[in-house]
Amino acid sequence: MYTIFKNDCTIILTDSLKIKDDFNFFYWKDFNVNLNLQNCITSNPPTIYLYHSDLEFLWKEFQKKFKIIEAAGGVVFNKKKELLFIFRNEKWDLPKGKVEEGESIQETALREVQEECGIIDLNLEEFIMETYHIYNEKNNQILKISHWFKMNSDEKEFIPQLEEDITKVEWKDQIGVQNTLTNTYPNIKLLIKSVIS
Repeated sequence: MYTIFKNDCTIILTDSLKIKDDFNFFYWKDFNVNLNLQNCITSNPPTIYLYHSDLEFLWKEFQKKFKIIEAAGGVVFNKKKELLFIFRNEKWDLPKGKVEEGESIQETALREVQEECGIIDLNLEEFIMETYHIYNEKNNQILKISHWFKMNSDEKEFIPQLEEDITKVEWKDQIGVQNTLTNTYPNIKLLIKSVIS
């Protein structure tokens, strides 16, 4: 199963017919990307299911409908098990950015966290997961694939990357993380729940 977000709309790619009777269930051959994504945004609940018996085939075909951008970032913890957040465009987020030419995904993840947060002390641990979201840019529909890594740091002072519209960098304890989840993106909620559950 693949879970992709466009704004508050959730697109689920599946090879299961268990939800076949759902109003927003589509066979891949019948799916119109532009029309059905627009309908998803206005439906309640804003979720659509895309089915094909071969999930990997479905994922490859789905990707062909978009311009793909690869990104990487970090879910950074300190010794107190606090989680590092950035505040950008009036939302709490996690540091990440686009993969540059010649760069590995791990190198991107470390560089982006260091740049966006002004961190020097930073260690890469294991890969966590990928998240997917769709947005529009210059008449293109972009599918951003973000690769997330667990990291650790005991940095106490940060320099938010203002040119990337980041105005705050803060450690959040368990209660702070829960409060943050009320003002973040669906893919970040999914990622954090997978890490702290």
